[in-house]
Amino acid sequence: MTDTRTGAPTARSLLNKVPEVTLFFWVIKILATTVGETFADFLSGLGLGLGGTTLVMTGIFVVALVAQFRVRRYVPALYWLTVVLISVVGTLLTDNLTDAFGVSLVVSTIVFAVALAATFAAWYAKERTLSIHTIATGRREAFYWLAILFTFALGTAAGDLVGEKFGLGYWPTALLIAVLIAAVAVSHLVFRADAVLTFWIAYVLTRPLGASLGDGLSRARADGGLGLGTTVTSLVFLAVIVVVVGYLAVTKRDQLPPLEREEVAAA
Repeated sequence: MTDTRTGAPTARSLLNKVPEVTLFFWVIKILATTVGETFADFLSGLGLGLGGTTLVMTGIFVVALVAQFRVRRYVPALYWLTVVLISVVGTLLTDNLTDAFGVSLVVSTIVFAVALAATFAAWYAKERTLSIHTIATGRREAFYWLAILFTFALGTAAGDLVGEKFGLGYWPTALLIAVLIAAVAVSHLVFRADAVLTFWIAYVLTRPLGASLGDGLSRARADGGLGLGTTVTSLVFLAVIVVVVGYLAVTKRDQLPPLEREEVAAA
């Protein structure tokens, strides 16, 4: 994006590497989370197994993440590709601990909660902010993506733990999580709760919401799902993501107007 007054690239477009938090942001995030659940299951079903799927998806994710770090501005297609891939890797991280190493979901949930808290503590100690509106340096971006990875892993572990402990089923679980997210939104919009805190709480909660939706759509009817299968569910959600991201790339609806470099640096 360029400054229409000067024709030169703006500080915001060059520095801030993430989109603004709009309705589109949350829609794509939930879709990406759902894909993270169903696509991981799809790949495991191809004969790769959990270990093979983890290696392949981690490799692809690392390539995308390197490309994301190399660009100097927010690029919708690359950013959301990285989010989709990190959602898969975050899911597989928890699955490996549970299925391959026998770590209980209680322990996994605690470990990832502590890891996320430690990431936030280190991020704030270094940068004095956890706001995603100022991802303007390589270090801030590194903290950002590490936090994102742990939110997916934590959301997976906590969501699976709730599902196992209470046995609510896919759709009641999705409804419960949706109500919690709505409560977080109300706390911010109505009662002026801290924007950064409510953002990250909602970000974690969207993981079990997307997973419940993905399982509810893909799993067999005998198991409480709609029986669409992981292939159809993954392809449908990926197609919707592509359409919405394409729309945002053209309209720039998830990007703020130009800001001066000093304003970004001081944020």
